[in-house]
Order: sequence, then structure tokens, then C-alpha cells
Amino acid sequence: MILRLWRGWTTADRAGAYDALLDQEVAPGIAGRGLAGLDRFEVWRRRTEEQTDRHEFLTAMRFTDLDAVAAFTGGDPQGSVVPPRARALLDTFDEHSQHYELRRRHV
Repeated sequence: MILRLWRGWTTADRAGAYDALLDQEVAPGIAGRGLAGLDRFEVWRRRTEEQTDRHEFLTAMRFTDLDAVAAFTGGDPQGSVVPPRARALLDTFDEHSQHYELRRRHV
């Protein structure tokens, strides 16, 4: 099992629009692809402590293996997948995602 983490940041005045875009277009678009090996897709949000007018979004995707991640990204498992409309709402984002291999479950 692979956990893929990616982060993007935007201003407080654009955070609501980005959140809505994730819910209305990005997540349904990913779900609609019927990707084999995609087990879970979660979106997390927080107001940054360093700058309270900025919001950080974290996507956490769980895949069965790196081949499934590569199918999602179109080849390079490390590359970020950020549609143009999302890029327009973000100030900055991770160019590469982080991947973690599940070692064991405790609960």
C-alpha cells in the first residue's frame, strides 16, 4: 500500500473557491477515471500558522502500489497532477508528491 501526499497553498479569499473546485470537479474527475489501485482520496485543509491569511490543502491518496500511482499521473509517479483551473487558484504547490510505503497497521 502506498500513501501519496501532495500540498498546495492559496490565500484565504481564494481558499473557498479552491475547496469547491476540488469537490465539484477534481475529485469527481479522478473518481470518474475508474483507476485500478486507487483505494482512497482525502482532502485536508488548514490555516497556516505562519501566515493566517493563507490556507494549505493536503491531498492524501492511497494506492495499492507504485504502478497504480504511475497510472494516475500518466507516467512519472513523483509528478504532481494539478489541472489548469486549480493552478489558477493556488499560489504555490508541490511539484512532486511524497510517497510512503505502509509498513504495518496497528489498529
